[in-house]
Amino acid sequence: MSAAGTSAAGTSAAGASGTGIRAAVLGSGSWGTTFAAVLADAGCDVRVWGRDAATCAQITDEHRNERYLPGVALPAGLTASTDPRAVLDGADLVAIAIPSQSARATLEPLRDAFGRDAVAVSLMKGVELATDRRMSQVVAEALDLPADQVAVVSGPNLAREIAEHQPTATVVASTSPETARFVARACASSYFRPYTNDDVVGVELCGAVKNVIALAVGISQGRGLGYNTMATVITRGLVEITRLGLALGADADTFPGLAGMGDLMATCASPDSRNHTLGVHVGQGMTLPEAIAATGGTAEGVKSSRSVLELARSVGVEMPITAAVVQVLHEGLPVDELAPLLLARPHKPERV
Repeated sequence: MSAAGTSAAGTSAAGASGTGIRAAVLGSGSWGTTFAAVLADAGCDVRVWGRDAATCAQITDEHRNERYLPGVALPAGLTASTDPRAVLDGADLVAIAIPSQSARATLEPLRDAFGRDAVAVSLMKGVELATDRRMSQVVAEALDLPADQVAVVSGPNLAREIAEHQPTATVVASTSPETARFVARACASSYFRPYTNDDVVGVELCGAVKNVIALAVGISQGRGLGYNTMATVITRGLVEITRLGLALGADADTFPGLAGMGDLMATCASPDSRNHTLGVHVGQGMTLPEAIAATGGTAEGVKSSRSVLELARSVGVEMPITAAVVQVLHEGLPVDELAPLLLARPHKPERV
């Protein structure tokens, strides 16, 4: 296992042999850059697209991204550009790590630059406002791709820890087993272990809703509440995720796994989680704009909380934790009134 700041030349055994896969990553933030490094260490030829010219130059020339991954050495072969069409040219695999609410507007103009046989991989975790579409659906619609050409990656994948080569596992989900295996082969390395899954609905909902639950945990901790509250919110949060998933046709086995409980635990407990951190800031008394500025990155749960709640109501699923987060962030509910709402359900036996 390598640590941050060590030489990037020492890639994994998989990377040394090469996969023959040409990969593009859209997004030069912490997760996009980290997944690009994972692909490079697995042996792919990887190019990154980003909006910021200085960040792209630093990735290419210095093999660093100090804005999002300070102190981390990136693979020497990794390059970046502000020209998305140049990055997409010839790519067999395109990983997408941009803010979920701007994904459609970013991808649609690039439809003609996307290879017709290329696989799109959504690294995004959210539900689109106004349409209630999951990110794989947004990607397929924006790029005019069949569902079996799209995969999603989700799990307990805090970017900084992976960038430091700390061992982790993830889930690669697609309606096509062949597509899932292709993506898994492209990103498998000595420190990154992908498992395949065909439950795209369940895996994506876990990734989207866990951000909302992490906001609730963070707000609670910002108010000084302890581990009993945290454990309660995480456990009942998983129930909310499971109920919504089952109502939408997901597989029950997904929720206690890596994409469900695994990702939920990591996001709710880690100070590296932007959603958790933003929640803490709100709990400590910051306004939402102040908390967003202090967090310094996109916390997808802020906007997705509303679309998740809309989706749940459309299928008749009660989600009291999600509803409470929406009330605090978007409807002016004082944070001191959050705690009672987290458990606002009738008294009855514990069941999912």
